[in-house]
Amino acid sequence: MAVTLAEEIMLLSLDDESGTAKGRLMLAWPLGGALVLELSFAGRVAVADGLLQVVDTAPLGDELLDGRLAALAAWAEGRRKAKVGDWLMKDQRTSVRAVEESLCRRGLVTEENHRLLGIFPSRRYPEVDGSVEQEVRERLAAAVLRGEEADERTAALVAVLHAAGLHRAAFPGVPRKQVEPRMKELAEGQWVAESIRAAITAVYAAVTAGAVAAGVAASF
Repeated sequence: MAVTLAEEIMLLSLDDESGTAKGRLMLAWPLGGALVLELSFAGRVAVADGLLQVVDTAPLGDELLDGRLAALAAWAEGRRKAKVGDWLMKDQRTSVRAVEESLCRRGLVTEENHRLLGIFPSRRYPEVDGSVEQEVRERLAAAVLRGEEADERTAALVAVLHAAGLHRAAFPGVPRKQVEPRMKELAEGQWVAESIRAAITAVYAAVTAGAVAAGVAASF
């Protein structure tokens, strides 16, 4: 299966040489949100008015997505209101690790284990194959920097990156004020079916709230 939106976000965030993610504490919400969008694109999850509903539990044949689908279905079962934001909060401890492991399985990064100060365990993920990240960056440059028409998946990626404030990871060296208006335009554009748009709107709101909360927590 093709690389998922969440994996694309992780590749953009990882430093190619050190293998560490820029702002790793901020990644849980956008990665979880991107996984919800992926399941929505695949017809496994429906989103309306900020609420999630699992409509199909059939496996997709992708370990990352199937794992998150099973976890989401178990969590949502029996709930009167399965809110997107509540799920992202619940899933934030596992989504980052799940995406890192998936990239390793694909052979795009490799895992290196270290100990900070000889005590605290730390993982790094240096890039092995940069072709996928390069393709993602080219799509983003075409849609945002050159103003070309974006397909649904690229626009969804831009929406999540914009909601999470990951402008620098997506466009290193480019001033935020130069890319923010176009990213906002794509995030709010009428470029998808209504069902997908509802999912993106809900995820956008939840990721924005989560990114703000994570930013406040990181400042203390």
